[in-house]
Amino acid sequence: MNQLFQVGVIDCVFKRRLNRFVGEALVNGKLERIHITNTGRLEEYLVDGRNCLVIPINGRKLKYRLVAVEDTGGYAVIDTRTQSRAFEAAVERSLICGVKGCRIKGKEPRVGNSKFDYLLECSSGEIIVETKSAVLRGPHSEAMYPDCPSDRGLRHINHLIELHRAGRRVAIIFTAALPGARCFKPYHEGDPRIYDALGNAYRERVPILAYSIRMTRDGRVLLENPCLPLCSDWIDSLTSS
Repeated sequence: MNQLFQVGVIDCVFKRRLNRFVGEALVNGKLERIHITNTGRLEEYLVDGRNCLVIPINGRKLKYRLVAVEDTGGYAVIDTRTQSRAFEAAVERSLICGVKGCRIKGKEPRVGNSKFDYLLECSSGEIIVETKSAVLRGPHSEAMYPDCPSDRGLRHINHLIELHRAGRRVAIIFTAALPGARCFKPYHEGDPRIYDALGNAYRERVPILAYSIRMTRDGRVLLENPCLPLCSDWIDSLTSS
């Protein structure tokens, strides 16, 4: 298991979510408002009494950012900024299956009316990459996305399908940011439109990749599985329909 990096974290106890971007937690025994970067519902994690990890920030109103929440076998990485840093570290060390030997050429490349996450430069050419956060745990330890409707996510997936049809190299890469993820699949109840769009992407042979990470209590971000498979039951449902 590869350690990607380590951040200086502080133990806390989550209390409640106030809105999409702000929550409350007990930090060093004091109730503090904390920044939440992940706009998913995260209902299985953001519950009163759950152990969590924050990092200090120099925000104008908030002093801490929520990074991870305790889960079976470690901590799930909730913070999308930490997830992005993990992706970048893993790519630069040529660890993620499907994009080994690539480097990050640019961030937030604009293609038409869309802004994607990364432009990778590989020996075989450039790849437009959109990364998504998969922190919803299924009943058999599947990492799933999304946990709520996302117009932006749907737009990105459909645009990548169009670019793929036009001959551009693209990839959708999911960060399964929870301990012990067994495989990845889309979550139909989260957004049926995205479920269908990812099914279309798979049938169109758009590369759908996944890798898994987790955090330890002392802030180490570990690459658990650089080649997380797509869940077989999802693939079977696509090939049989």
